[in-house]
Amino acid sequence: MSENDTFDNEAVDTQTSADERLARLEEEGDFAADYLEELMDIADLDGDIDIDVDGDRASVEIRGAAELSALNEPKGELLEALQELTRLAVQTKTGVRSRLMLDIGGFRASHKSELEELAEKAVEQAKNGEVPVPLRPMNPFERKVVHDVAKRHGLHSESDGEGKTRHVVIYPED
Repeated sequence: MSENDTFDNEAVDTQTSADERLARLEEEGDFAADYLEELMDIADLDGDIDIDVDGDRASVEIRGAAELSALNEPKGELLEALQELTRLAVQTKTGVRSRLMLDIGGFRASHKSELEELAEKAVEQAKNGEVPVPLRPMNPFERKVVHDVAKRHGLHSESDGEGKTRHVVIYPED
């Protein structure tokens, strides 16, 4: 067996594991879509369900269900609760904890843009004021968006607090 054969086998193994991971995430999306379709049927709601894989997680979006817009109230707490129920349904089917992301009518994408703007302002404050900048309490999705913006600018950020008071603090450059 030559050295090239070893590299070829490693490349095949890596591709196989990536294919398996993708198949598992697509299966999560399918289970989630089935669960959500059942809920929508029970509630007599119409809507289309789009399934995607976004990085390391399955992503499901319900589109065209105007009646569901109430779940997108300002903080998205009802959306978060429905997402958690959907994750539990997927976990029950697969036996594996799901990191599935649920969106309804593009709420998360819109909300993410607003959070990125907020984080950009906080980054500027941290750079200009040379003091840590604490932000309002946020859910895990919101905190992740802020951490990503801070990281993009080369700044350190940390989550602080517990439960409903957990928030992000962006620190100035060293």
